[in-house]
Amino acid sequence: MNYIIFDLEWNQGVNRGEKRDKKMPLEIVEIGAVKLNEDREMISEFSELIKPQIYHEMHNITRKIIHIQMEELEKGKPFEEVMPAFLEWCGEDSLFCTWGGLDLLELQRNMTYYGMKPLSDRPIKFYDIQKLFSLAYEDGKSRRTLEYAIDLLDIKKDIPFHRAFSDAYYTAKVFDKIEDPDVLERFSFDIYTPPDSRDKEIEIVFSDYAKFITQTFDEKKNLLDSRYINQPLCYLCKKRLARRTKWFSPNGKHYYSVGYCFRHGYMKSKIRIKKAENGKTFAVITHKLISKEDKKLLIEWRDEMIKKKHNAMKQPQ
Repeated sequence: MNYIIFDLEWNQGVNRGEKRDKKMPLEIVEIGAVKLNEDREMISEFSELIKPQIYHEMHNITRKIIHIQMEELEKGKPFEEVMPAFLEWCGEDSLFCTWGGLDLLELQRNMTYYGMKPLSDRPIKFYDIQKLFSLAYEDGKSRRTLEYAIDLLDIKKDIPFHRAFSDAYYTAKVFDKIEDPDVLERFSFDIYTPPDSRDKEIEIVFSDYAKFITQTFDEKKNLLDSRYINQPLCYLCKKRLARRTKWFSPNGKHYYSVGYCFRHGYMKSKIRIKKAENGKTFAVITHKLISKEDKKLLIEWRDEMIKKKHNAMKQPQ
């Protein structure tokens, strides 16, 4: 298996002139990538400028970040020509790697715009190197810039930043520094194409939590009435959890609950409601073992949230 570490640069409509195309808010103008073998040795490179077909004026922010002139882009190749060449270069037995979680989504959004099929008919497993860096060297929650990681790891800066190839090149350098096997277990999933049936659902168990991506539903209500919500299971033994709290939500998008497994203890469940590109609804559910004290704090947070909502309702309009 090879690793495909890629980076995209994109442009958008400017405020005073071109309006944003809702179907393609970000138009890819450059693809840069490096291919690593199983030993994470660099074996090939890919770099192409893409001729704009939607936004023909460079957004000021884009120009400042990536230092590309529109005149250069006009000499590039159309996306419909570059994308097939990129996929052929990637090969079949490859794992995508990116700095952050947006590139795969925007790549497929551009593909859809031009009538191409998405990369997969289900979520795509990939490495988010930005997340892995945080897990390996910081708190696992912070998200740093690529240049910050390069400086922290004392990696030589031998080409300029903020072009697609150079950022892919430096991302590969950071990836090569990550050796902890527990960190390398932490795959991410791009959900541009969520599961449309039960056989395509994703379940993955890490060392300290589990993630589940449900099939899509026509309406949010159908999801909230489903077995995923009403019959949560312990991700370790697959036994049904005894409810300690009902599901509660601070914002209508994230839902929390606490259950109890008589074999493994207390478990916090979190649901993130997502909207697919086709308008259907699905959820990303995580389950994590927690202590009795953590359970108590979570319930106190819920009670405080309910109290604030109740007080807000009592305020005169």
